[in-house]
Amino acid sequence: MLYGADYNPDQWPEEVWDDDVRLMREAGVNIVSLGIFAWSRIQPSEDVWDFAWLDTVIDKLHAGGIAVNLATATASPPPWVSATYPDTLPADESGASYWPGSRQHFAPSSPTYRRLAGELVRRLAERYAHHPAVVMWHVGNEFGCHLWMDFSDAARDAYRGWLENRYATVEALNDAWGTSFWSQRYGAFDEIFPPRLAPYSHNPSSMLDWRRFTSDMLLECYLMEREILLEAGATQPITTNFMGPFKPADYRRWAPFMDVIADDCYPDPANPNRVRDAAFQRDLVRSLKPGVPWLLWEQATDAVNWRPANPGKRPGALVAETAQSIARGADGIMFFQWRQSRAGSEKFHSAMLPHAGTETRTWDAVTELGARLAALPELPAPGRDAQVALVFDWENWWAVEERDHPTEVDYLALVLEWYGAFHARNIQVDVVGPEEVDHGYDLVVAPALYLLRDEGASALARFVDDGGTLLTGPFTDIVDRHDQFRSGGFLTQLGPVLGLRYEDFGALAGESAGAAGVGALSADAVQAARDAAARGTVTFDLDGAEQSGRLVAEAVHATGAGVVASFTSGPQAGSPALTRHRFGSGEAWYAATQPSPDALDAVVAAVVAASGVRPVVADLPAGVEAARRGELVTLINHGDARVEIAIDGTDAETGVAVDRVVLDPQGVAFVTAPVAAGAAAPAAGVAVAHS
Repeated sequence: MLYGADYNPDQWPEEVWDDDVRLMREAGVNIVSLGIFAWSRIQPSEDVWDFAWLDTVIDKLHAGGIAVNLATATASPPPWVSATYPDTLPADESGASYWPGSRQHFAPSSPTYRRLAGELVRRLAERYAHHPAVVMWHVGNEFGCHLWMDFSDAARDAYRGWLENRYATVEALNDAWGTSFWSQRYGAFDEIFPPRLAPYSHNPSSMLDWRRFTSDMLLECYLMEREILLEAGATQPITTNFMGPFKPADYRRWAPFMDVIADDCYPDPANPNRVRDAAFQRDLVRSLKPGVPWLLWEQATDAVNWRPANPGKRPGALVAETAQSIARGADGIMFFQWRQSRAGSEKFHSAMLPHAGTETRTWDAVTELGARLAALPELPAPGRDAQVALVFDWENWWAVEERDHPTEVDYLALVLEWYGAFHARNIQVDVVGPEEVDHGYDLVVAPALYLLRDEGASALARFVDDGGTLLTGPFTDIVDRHDQFRSGGFLTQLGPVLGLRYEDFGALAGESAGAAGVGALSADAVQAARDAAARGTVTFDLDGAEQSGRLVAEAVHATGAGVVASFTSGPQAGSPALTRHRFGSGEAWYAATQPSPDALDAVVAAVVAASGVRPVVADLPAGVEAARRGELVTLINHGDARVEIAIDGTDAETGVAVDRVVLDPQGVAFVTAPVAAGAAAPAAGVAVAHS
């Protein structure tokens, strides 16, 4: 287990470096990410290079038994770059430059930036590629974190080239973008500009390509640096740090070029859904490179600095959050940063070594965590432990959140709602693209898959035909890869699988309850239904219980599907709200509205029961999380009461056989508990004792 932090010795005098190494050893640190923002120290001016200090630091770390994840230092150009080469600066949609004084002030598509960054990487690689301390390469840092889009002239020129490479002819581009609308037809690629400030909506097909281009430009920067490292003879793993579900960069396209996935994760202590949201992020990054352990490269030891209010972690939360990562496949746990800064924008951000020193609860927590991680045996690689796949797709994210739709959709929030219903049941979930769905899963959940590529639709249909269960919901299978409607209407690809014909979206915001289906209701019930619809909600009956939905009440017609639930209010009262259809050897469920939390839980309960999906550990109390990684089961008590859980296995930290574990609030247990193929999940008898 790798354990460490970002290390920024260039912020500190050399007199503290030996003390840093000594304290790192005391804390159990065995690796640091070095030099992430050190470009100005390494190259103080264009013709001056200073590696002596870096040589000293690396040698000291190596002598202390601490490995180095060496950064390429390209994430923040020094002031002389923008002063000498203003063409490296990015611009906003109005054409105004982003200036230095912060970080990420570079245009990713700028040839000058790439030339200067490439020279820096080349010199670092030639000097350190064969240094025994360097065990990994850290390219850039959090690509696109602050600069989501660049509208500079460099981006303009690169965008035109990217489009020409993608479409070959401007006629093909016009067809893909539907430019006959609003007189947008182009006569040449040189007529195309980035989607800069405009009077009204940009062409949605062009916006989709612009987001693809933006992600690709960031990826090109990474690939350029990777290629230089390889040419210099680097044999160490090369990667960069992701940020979980980060909208501007399609990490699924990036993942093949990462030797190992690394991620930064900062759960908000004030977020009531932080456990669910962090679990989703960790499942996502694990799923990007199946079967390969990943690295948590950044988390906070305590408080961060960038939110409006920055409370610290509750006692024990550091271990609980760390265990979430290990449970979901991480083989490295690191922090930002080693020593808390004295100056700069992040001086209030916590660190392993606080400014208040070693007589602090933070220092006690990180040293205790280091000792606990060191006691773990070699862990199994994350395998195909999940029976459920949740479809999450970046291109769909970009398209479904474009403006001028029947209703606004927060795609990530919606996906998290669906994920949460499985997480609350401790049902393991992989997070995949539609094309990655295969027969290895029992159940696939695909919420709001508005943009559905041909290959993804084929994979979903094949999955159901082969015996799998598909659960999907509103605003699915609406447009093609260019964000255009297909001929024949909606659900043109999945309609036969779902046994449905799709007529209309039925957006709810501002709607009044329809008269259909309410004649038998009392006047008060009719008014209540109308009030609910006016608030953007409708009701439907599921197994005799009234449930509610929001966003839309779609007009769908069963053409073979069985109607499990019908709307009881709203514009589609009496029509299907939830359907189930046999297709091939499997079946497909469809929800024609976004269920409210209670309703979603009921829908998921019904589908889980029908599909035979099992939890990692059965019958756990609320607040206790279980995740499986091969034979390793991790139990985490996120609740406020002490729990006792019956589970047969071996304590992975001590090697002692156990038949139960006791977890205090925020307590963690790692248990080796093999499950035979096809066997039921281990049952847990739970006794709760109040603290």
